[in-house]
Amino acid sequence: MTVKSIGVVGAGQMGNGIAHVMSLAGYDVVLNDISEDALKRALSLIEKNMDRQVSREKITQEERDQAVSRIVITRELPQVAKTDLIIEAATEQETIKQKIFDSLLPHLDDHTILTSNTSSISITRLASRTDRPEKFMGFHFMNPVPVMQLVELIRGIATDKPTYETCLAVVEKLGKTAASAEDFPAFIVNRILMPMINEAVYTLYEGVGNVNSIDQSMKLGANHPMGPLELADFIGLDTCLAIMNVLHDGLADTKYRPCPLLTKYVEAGWLGRKTQRGFYDYRGETPVPTR
Repeated sequence: MTVKSIGVVGAGQMGNGIAHVMSLAGYDVVLNDISEDALKRALSLIEKNMDRQVSREKITQEERDQAVSRIVITRELPQVAKTDLIIEAATEQETIKQKIFDSLLPHLDDHTILTSNTSSISITRLASRTDRPEKFMGFHFMNPVPVMQLVELIRGIATDKPTYETCLAVVEKLGKTAASAEDFPAFIVNRILMPMINEAVYTLYEGVGNVNSIDQSMKLGANHPMGPLELADFIGLDTCLAIMNVLHDGLADTKYRPCPLLTKYVEAGWLGRKTQRGFYDYRGETPVPTR
């Protein structure tokens, strides 16, 4: 199947990035959210980010204007259902994702492919609740979407070959690289990345090093572009905790036990950059470690 239109459910950090790259690649995009304010903020951010690309000569003004004109925002899920490929990019809670797919099902065309941008939840389980498990797969973008070159494609146990090949063609049209992952907890990137972040939090929790020394050690000692605690703040500590819980529950191995300090930060509402406090305090001119 040739995909011409894309539906994106969720206008947050991931959803607006997905809408951004899809519209630039020539797809008609229907961006949905339950919040009108979130939709307006997303469209404003997309325009701002595209303006930055124009100023850096990554794209032309004409390409920017045409891409923006391809994006339609709506609070109505039935409008999303009439697209060829739908990417669910809501918060990382399985019950919320299930409700979205349940609401879409009565309005879908027979050919429409359903996908989720989940970073850890079982694709097979999400697919099993729909009327088209063979046309369902994981379509996991990395953050920030316009910058990161990788997309994980995750086949559920029922996903058929034409669905995979259609999604692969979309990734290639975006100019990104696809990594095929099997449907096991957290897939490839987060299966490796999140335990490293969790171990960094344990290193902080046990007093082996402070926030600065841990991040500097990994940046200068392992040549990582960001320290693990800085990266956790960027991702969102609630998301990190949710993925660690999926790993712990899904694989039943104590090595995936979330660090109590990570849990405590989330309980405090210190979720990282999005709340202005996490392992760093972002309320001043420069970030200050909180431990």
